[in-house]
This record gives sequence, C-alpha cells and structure tokens, in this order.
Amino acid sequence: MLVEFALVLLGFVLLIFGADALVKGASALAKKLQMSDLAIGLTIVAFGTSAPEQVVSSVASVNGQSDLILGNVIGSNNFNLFIILGIVALIKPIAVQRSMVWIEIPISIAIIVVLYVLSNAFLGSDMATVSRVDAIILLALFAGFMFYIYKGLSVENSSDSHTTKVYSNFKMTAFISLGLGGLVLGGQLVVSSATEIALSYGVSDKVIGLTIVAAGTSLPELVTSVVAATKNNADIAIGNVIGSNIFNVLLIVPISALITPIAYNTSFNLDMYILMGGSLFLFIAMFSGKAKRLDRWEALILLSGFIVYTGYMLTN
Repeated sequence: MLVEFALVLLGFVLLIFGADALVKGASALAKKLQMSDLAIGLTIVAFGTSAPEQVVSSVASVNGQSDLILGNVIGSNNFNLFIILGIVALIKPIAVQRSMVWIEIPISIAIIVVLYVLSNAFLGSDMATVSRVDAIILLALFAGFMFYIYKGLSVENSSDSHTTKVYSNFKMTAFISLGLGGLVLGGQLVVSSATEIALSYGVSDKVIGLTIVAAGTSLPELVTSVVAATKNNADIAIGNVIGSNIFNVLLIVPISALITPIAYNTSFNLDMYILMGGSLFLFIAMFSGKAKRLDRWEALILLSGFIVYTGYMLTN
C-alpha cells in the first residue's frame, strides 16, 4: 500500500510541475500576442492549471469511473473557491475588476445551474446522466465564453504585463511539450493509484474524487494564485480561480462525457449546492466592506465554510 501512496504523491508532483511548465510556455505565448493579465488568468493560466483535472477526468472516463470524474470537477471547484481564494485573500485582499464582478463571476454561477439541470435529467431524459448531447451543449457554452474573452479582454493592455517572462519559440515549445507529458503521466498515476487505495480501504470513488484527487489536482491553481498574490497581480490570482472553475464545467465535464457518458450520482447535488452558495457569497462580497474587493474577514468565512463542509462530508 505504501507503493500506491508513493505513486499518488509522484503523480501529484508530475501534475504540478507539468502544469507549471505548461503555464510558463503558454503565458509567454499569450504575452507575445499582447493579451491582458486578466485575459491570461481567465484563459491560458486557467487552462494550464485545469489541465490536471482534465487528464485525471479523461482517464477516469475511459475507465468508466463517473463518480471520480464528478468528484474531481466539483471538488476542485469548491477547493478553488473556498480554499484558494480564502488563502490568497488572507495574504492580501483581492481587488477585483468591474468585468469580473458583473460578468465572469455571474457566468461561473450560471454554469453551475446549467450543469445541475443537465445532470439531474430535467430535460426529459429517463435517467440522471451527463450525455453526449449535454456535452455538446456545454461545449457550445464554452465556445461562447472563449468568444467573449477574445472580443472583450484580449484587446486590453495590462499595466503589469512585465510579470510574465518572454521566452524564445524553442523554449515555449519545450515548456508546453514537457508540461503536457508531465500532466498525462501524472494523471495516469493519480487515477490508478488513488483507485487502488480507495478499494483497499472501502472508500468510494466519490469521496476520493471530492477530497484527495480534487485537492491534488487543484495544487497548480493554489501555487499559481498564491505566487500571483505575492507579486501584487490580483488579476492573475482571481482570474485563474474563476477561469479554472469555468473550464472545469464547460470543458472538462463535456470532454469526459464525450468519451463515456457520465452516470450522475444525485448525492452530488449537495456538493453543487455548496458550490452555488460559495459562488453567490463571492458575488455578494464584492458589495460588502470595500466594494470590488475580497477582504480578509470574507476569506475567513470561505475557509471556515469549507472546513465545516469537509467535516460533514467525511462523517456522512
């Protein structure tokens, strides 16, 4: 069993370093294309740090592990929202741009509702599942989100654009290639080893996905956002979290569902309610205290809420 734990740890290390390399290469490319820091956070960095979730979920989909897919995605989104934003705002209150308050955060709330409706068979299906038709709907919404980013944010210039290094084309290609390789191998190790551990201890795929796998695949988001916060780059910090949550729902879930339709365990509804509640709290927090800012006391509420939620989940 020690071998399985060691392989999970190795898988997480590969995921973290793979995501870091991918983000470096992709961010440098984005800078050459003159994208703003907020646009980079919502797209390139969000995609790079969400890549571990994508790989893990795709592997789980091939293996028909629906609970692991949903546990990974919903658990990662909750971890991003409650833990990462909580920690980052404790380090330094996060100032938020107007578009984040009125567009990106509401989008992140709306897509939770969409996933909830599709998953719970409210559209005439005879079973709770994320079908290939549902996947196409989610991908269409993702295309719309990317079009919005392209038309709106990509034309903005950021005053702190120097925060991203510019690499040669060879280095950018090397970073992206090595990053993808690390993500693929790391994802394989995490899924296979975590499954073995779960089976040996009688733990369900759902709990493994919501806890160990979700936290592990969210480490790139945590590292990226904390580093961004310490460098006074709030746009990258919050853009990474909100962007990753949008990517997880609109890209990772549908790609996994296209591979194998996802059987939806309705016990995930509670976890979606928690995610919805946390997202609504974040939106309301933009108008309490100092406007358009996540303050330290609000960060403490997020962290405390996640601790209570995790304790309830593990004891039930």
